[in-house]
Amino acid sequence: VQLQASGGGLVQPGGSLRLSCAASVVSFRSYVMSWFRQAPGKEREFVAAIKSSDSRPLYADSVKGRFTISRDNAKNTVYLQMNSLEPEDTAVYYCAADRQVIVSSYSRPNAYDYWGQGTLVTVSS
Repeated sequence: VQLQASGGGLVQPGGSLRLSCAASVVSFRSYVMSWFRQAPGKEREFVAAIKSSDSRPLYADSVKGRFTISRDNAKNTVYLQMNSLEPEDTAVYYCAADRQVIVSSYSRPNAYDYWGQGTLVTVSS
């Protein structure tokens, strides 16, 4: 399984970005797809997860109402739409995938076997 994240960049506070993560995998729809982020000097933290297109996504409290995770199984791609960005959202964003992670473990980095390389998001004026 290979994951390729893209879409990061520099954005002003209050702005928006959409991250993409393309997966090279058979049976993409069987994978739970998630986004994590890691700011300098901090541990990797959960952002959002989605199991299937018709299931309710899970979000970290810090991004609820601002970020939206979605997936396109025909394109083997998961997205993270980020609105109302704040300087505190500055981090390297990673996508992660796993077929066996259970809901209670969605937010745990060590529950995922596959990771993308990360894309840097900088929120600054």
